[in-house]
Amino acid sequence: MNVRSILEAKGRSVATISPDATLADASHMLAQKKIGAIVVTATGMSVAGILSERDIVRAISERGAAALDRTVGDTMTRNVITCSEADTLGQLMETMTAGKFRHLPVVETGRLVGIMSIGDVVKWRLAEMESETSALKDYIMNS
Repeated sequence: MNVRSILEAKGRSVATISPDATLADASHMLAQKKIGAIVVTATGMSVAGILSERDIVRAISERGAAALDRTVGDTMTRNVITCSEADTLGQLMETMTAGKFRHLPVVETGRLVGIMSIGDVVKWRLAEMESETSALKDYIMNS
């Protein structure tokens, strides 16, 4: 299964924020939407960075409550690892495990077109495994 087929089923909606927003704004958005990361977009829908709950906690740990007044652009991860719609679940699992992160923006021709979370990967991988198991059971029962 590839990213394109998952996005077609789950949707392509991505929470984004401006690099000029404050960490307080980003924290509120993360809590309101019940998500763990938000993509920072510059002009158009190009990815400028990503901000996760971990980034906010790290900033508060270093600067205290005053960190919430800092901009997203000051705190975000700038070198964002992304994936494409052609990538497979296996590739996503490898990338997320190696990078120790839980969110991958999906980018095609320089534009943000979706996001994949570790929860998405697990959900769809389990569905794949259930389908494979069912097919094997059917094969055994009909042999």
